[in-house]
Amino acid sequence: MERFRSASGIKRRVLIVDDEPVNRKLLGNILSEDYDIRYADNGLEAWELLNGNNNDYSLILLDLLMPVMDGFELLDKVRSDEVLRTIPVIVMTSEREAEVKSIRQGAADFIAKPYDMPEVILARCERIIKLAEDNSIIRSAEKDIVTGLYTRDFFYEYIRQIDAHIDAMGKNMSMDALVFNIDHFHLVNEMYGRRAGNSVLVKVAQTINQVLEDNAAIACRPEGDMFYVYCKHIEDYTSVLDRIRQSLGDTAGTAKIRLRVGIYQNVDMSIDAETRFDRAKIACDRIKDDYTTTSSYYNYELHLKSIYHERLIRDIDESIKNEDFKVFFQPKYDITGDKPVLTSAEALIRWEHPELGMISPGDFIPLFENNGLIQRIDNYVWNKAAATVHKWKEKYGVSLPVSVNVSRIDIFDPEFLSKIDRVLKDNDLTPNDLYLEITESAYADNAGKLTDITNTLRDMGFSIEMDDFGSGYSSLNMITSIPIDVLKLDMKFVRNMEKDAKSIKLVELVLDIAKFLDVPVVAEGVETGSQLDLLKQMGCQIIQGYYFSKPVPEDEFEKFIQTEKTS
Repeated sequence: MERFRSASGIKRRVLIVDDEPVNRKLLGNILSEDYDIRYADNGLEAWELLNGNNNDYSLILLDLLMPVMDGFELLDKVRSDEVLRTIPVIVMTSEREAEVKSIRQGAADFIAKPYDMPEVILARCERIIKLAEDNSIIRSAEKDIVTGLYTRDFFYEYIRQIDAHIDAMGKNMSMDALVFNIDHFHLVNEMYGRRAGNSVLVKVAQTINQVLEDNAAIACRPEGDMFYVYCKHIEDYTSVLDRIRQSLGDTAGTAKIRLRVGIYQNVDMSIDAETRFDRAKIACDRIKDDYTTTSSYYNYELHLKSIYHERLIRDIDESIKNEDFKVFFQPKYDITGDKPVLTSAEALIRWEHPELGMISPGDFIPLFENNGLIQRIDNYVWNKAAATVHKWKEKYGVSLPVSVNVSRIDIFDPEFLSKIDRVLKDNDLTPNDLYLEITESAYADNAGKLTDITNTLRDMGFSIEMDDFGSGYSSLNMITSIPIDVLKLDMKFVRNMEKDAKSIKLVELVLDIAKFLDVPVVAEGVETGSQLDLLKQMGCQIIQGYYFSKPVPEDEFEKFIQTEKTS
């Protein structure tokens, strides 16, 4: 900044307030080479200048004894003004008592009269201006502009200071780390606007501060809709959390705010602050999709799980390189005729870890979806599945399409379309050879973006399958507006349809919707002949599940192709 000012010729502005012309001229001569100088004869004139259009002052040099309005009164007015209070004031006086009084009123420094050492005056002005500018930068970086809570870096630094004080005083004080998160906060911004979203953030920050004000606590907003609190240990947070939820109420029109909290009690003071809040966040994330629970405590079980997840994250690239990930295939059969006909397959990922053994997709798929690594898995599956389809064409002379998953993060990849096109070209395939599965929840999160992408994919010749249909996210408006070619009925419906009439009615409803949209339905999770017969009677066209086969490796799947060719 100093280099910029020197090169541009821009000078900081200094206001000299003194009723003596000689003093004003003397100070102006000392400072004018380095600063843009303005003058005032008394406190009232200075006050008018400070509230004028060009009020960007870096320093006020203030005489105390003046007519109309003296320096003490002006100093009080400046320090009481939200905008002007940040301007440093150096008082000019020869009275020791006046010096003490002015410092107590908020003056930054004093210069003794008479002005017989110009270099000292210049040095003091430079030092005070620099300190004020540094403090201004610190203040702007210290607090979150929306909520007024600490920013992440300052929050962690204050925690280190708190810990050092606790340690130095030899106090036996336990501390807790809390992470609060607002569920689906992006919907508040989308439905009510960013201003309403900011008001929710402010309300949450105020509520947390109010509820915890009687406890030793500091809070920050590290990002987005996340809040961190470091506080003196509380044995039971039930009443605290109840007060926070009660205080929040309805803060954004008709939007109901659900606040999740992860709590790491009696934190390990030997680990860094960042790790403590990582642990609290693990507890918070644990209940992300659990709408019956709003709080979770970090414990040893979660600790082991987090270590396990870190191991999976660390090993993903090596396992892709070594092909420890295996692509299995599950057949889909058309049941509209007299006997089932093999019509396509779904590619499903399995992880045969060299040390940990077979890892369940339920362990690593959600983990990689949350941190974005799922994109690497998807790309791996696309290429392996495409190579297998090409192999079957060459080996058996059949074109058996395979469905592959497209995750939300893939959709937002600017190179997604070129990547999927490259997969086809590298394996000498057409879009008819790969079906693209997109989950219903992905449409609900960003229907506009997904609609644009899926329209483009369909124009390229791909068939789009909506996976997990009926899992709880759909709306009639969404279903009728998005471009799809196949509905995949969520397997939970299939499992329950023989248990109660409601489930059967829901399956019939999905089939009616598909008939209205003129698209076929794939029923997943079919395990029994009675389920197959019932689905066939209701008009379901395609079946997938253990009734025909579990997901199997490529070489085992070829038996289904061979059987189909000989039948």
